[in-house]
Amino acid sequence: MSEQALKALSDMASEAHARIQAAHQHINPVVGVRRGMRDIGIPADAMTIDCLQTRRRIVMVLHDEDPGALLYQFSTIDEEIGMDFQRMPLADMSTGKLFDWIEDYFSDEATPGAPH
Repeated sequence: MSEQALKALSDMASEAHARIQAAHQHINPVVGVRRGMRDIGIPADAMTIDCLQTRRRIVMVLHDEDPGALLYQFSTIDEEIGMDFQRMPLADMSTGKLFDWIEDYFSDEATPGAPH
């Protein structure tokens, strides 16, 4: 996967994280980049955004065999990452969209599953 795509996604996540912390002190997301998929032979990188308070997780995957696409799913920290990812063009991802996902999905009132 292009390091450039992973860096762009990481930059968006960092900016969304800062905006969330400024707007919602009770939501303290933890952003992680995981390269372990490559270690087991899967040509992809994953990013997780976790909320320890609600135990919810957003998983995003950049796969070498699907350049220009972002695979994502909403789950919980306690669930294994499943195979039922949704897909969107990476170009459609933005800091604002990540902010909205974090705000909607990690709020205490949110129902587990994708944000509204």
